[in-house]
Amino acid sequence: MTRGRAQQEVSAGGVVYRMDGGEPLYLLIRDSYDNWGFPKGHLESGERAEGAAVREVREETGLADVTVRGDIETIDWYFRFRGRLIHKICHFFLMETTHAATAPQSAEGITACRWVGFADAHTTVSYANARLVLRRAQEMITGVPVEAPT
Repeated sequence: MTRGRAQQEVSAGGVVYRMDGGEPLYLLIRDSYDNWGFPKGHLESGERAEGAAVREVREETGLADVTVRGDIETIDWYFRFRGRLIHKICHFFLMETTHAATAPQSAEGITACRWVGFADAHTTVSYANARLVLRRAQEMITGVPVEAPT
């Protein structure tokens, strides 16, 4: 099957941070496959990407109070699911909260939530494209360019 025949899915999510001692801590979630990343999910009918991102963050993490600080990046990738080629497009937004308590949405396969600093987040996130999103978020917060570790 060629990439041109892939089924397209559009999602939105958030890189959530809170300040602690002058440094951002990032909220990572662990999915049912033991991969670490950021909360995200499908857009519902008529929903805009930013609204979907806020809804998904709230549902998957239990954080009711998040403020969108900006658009980070739109990433895409291809994968196979039940024999079908999927082209996933995901819009990520930077979100801030002052709350630390989380409640992973076990019904959706979220097995854990964890607050970590940038360096730990960068080594913990399971996928390269999500690490790119994290670096852009760090740059937006600190105003300092972040190079990919070698």
